[in-house]
Amino acid sequence: MAGVQAVIRPAAVLPERAAQAILVALQTRHVTLGGVWHTTPTLWQRYNRAWDGPLETRGHAVLLGSIAVVYGTPTIGSITVYRAALTEDGVTAGLTVEGLCDEAFSFAGLTLASCPRAELQPPPPRDPFYRSPALRA
Repeated sequence: MAGVQAVIRPAAVLPERAAQAILVALQTRHVTLGGVWHTTPTLWQRYNRAWDGPLETRGHAVLLGSIAVVYGTPTIGSITVYRAALTEDGVTAGLTVEGLCDEAFSFAGLTLASCPRAELQPPPPRDPFYRSPALRA
């Protein structure tokens, strides 16, 4: 059995208030404080239990899944969620990509389905920096 990875398109955008609520909740549920979340500026990781190793290391905790994020985009206080992945252990535990995102987003009253999405912009009709070979002289 393999893990599962999903690119979230269009990317989910957590508005500033929702982003703040989620970050506070994930920090209070940090793996070193008895919770199951480990967060960095680019990745939120969900474990099956709190870290129980020496010097606040993983110990017997098993990674179930990860959510890839970008802080400060599209606005300074928002967070964009663009990818989620489950490990084999996460799949075996019954997690889904939607369930993983929903668990994190629930701290702000959101789900992956209800979360605002990034506005996709079409590519420019032509490259504004391209110069015709005839004009390169």
